[in-house]
Amino acid sequence: MRSSTLKWILLSTTFLIAIIVLVQLFWLKKVYSFEEKQFNNNVVKSIRGVFEDLQMNDNPSMVFQQLIASPSTNYIVFKADTLPLKDSLTFYLQREFADFDVLTDCKLGAFSKDEKKYIYAEYIPAPASGYPVQQVNDLPVFDNNFDHILLYFPHRSNYILSQMNFWIVSSVALFLTLIGFAVSLFYFYRQKFFAEIQKDFVNNFTHEFKTPLAVMKIAADVLAQDTIFQQPNRLERYTAIIKSQTEHLQNQVSRLLRIASTESNNLPIEKENIEAQQLIEQAINKVQPLIEERHAKVEMKMEDEAVSFLGDKAHLELAVVNLLENALKYSDEPRIVIETGKSENDFFISVKDNGIGIEKKYFKNIFKKFYRVPTDDVHNVKGFGLGLNFVKRIVDAHHGKIKVNSLPGIGTEFRLFIPLN
Repeated sequence: MRSSTLKWILLSTTFLIAIIVLVQLFWLKKVYSFEEKQFNNNVVKSIRGVFEDLQMNDNPSMVFQQLIASPSTNYIVFKADTLPLKDSLTFYLQREFADFDVLTDCKLGAFSKDEKKYIYAEYIPAPASGYPVQQVNDLPVFDNNFDHILLYFPHRSNYILSQMNFWIVSSVALFLTLIGFAVSLFYFYRQKFFAEIQKDFVNNFTHEFKTPLAVMKIAADVLAQDTIFQQPNRLERYTAIIKSQTEHLQNQVSRLLRIASTESNNLPIEKENIEAQQLIEQAINKVQPLIEERHAKVEMKMEDEAVSFLGDKAHLELAVVNLLENALKYSDEPRIVIETGKSENDFFISVKDNGIGIEKKYFKNIFKKFYRVPTDDVHNVKGFGLGLNFVKRIVDAHHGKIKVNSLPGIGTEFRLFIPLN
């Protein structure tokens, strides 16, 4: 599995985890609302029991719900035509709270409309509440037009949360599990990413050295011929080829080591002013022994021999070498046309051959790493499926594009576009 695929899996998993977290938070809120409603219902039932025990309402026909109001969070007010004694009210409230599981501390106050104040107040601690007993003072007055009893639950929110212990603990466990899974997946992604960088380094190392070594072998075989000393011009040319390829390999070693030291799949680009004709000629020289071995014909068509553009010379030269090598490999009697020129805001390099061609259905895959187009009638062509992938990476690093035109049995053209600006 490539890291790009794993990256999408990681993003999808992160999105799913976010949805799970949001759903869990939504249900926690729903559970809190349910517990809050349950608490309020239990308090109302307790008050109803106190009304029945102490007969505080002179009008039995009045609807009970009309006597109760919640003017603010944690506060409940209920009307009382007759204010009971403090001890009696405290006793019956404690009993009713115990019966209906209202197990949290409560402050109560009895307000007299005639005296315009609370005539008494009391703090009712719940059994095993764990909270210190608070002083009863400064109870707010929400309405002074009637006698009423005010109940204040200072720890109401904490009590409701304590009723949700199972949900909270399970949610925390779920969150920790999801976080651990996400961290593990991210760590696996990074390890996979580093492994691919290492693998890419080995692949690039192998592929970039394959053509220069093949050229050097051919040149060395020529120099090993007995008649070479009788051909000084040829001796000098092949000696220069070996020297040039050796220097090229040294430069590529330095470049590949620099690539391997980065944590990126992007190629490091060092742009300079490049003369198009010189770039093409040097690329042809690097595969000249292969051209001679295959008895190939290579033609150059330069729209403007003096044209120049900005780019990484070493990488673009390698891209052209790869295209030339493919053209030589997949043609029985190679005839190659190399064309350069300008197209709107791009500089283009075209390599056209008369090889076996590529069916259109394979176009979308030919730039993938290790992919090789099926060639049923060609069995002696060796390779790793890395050349076109590396060409694509070079062009992408220049923010360019590649176009492919091919007809099976006729030939193939690869056209590289490099932005001029």
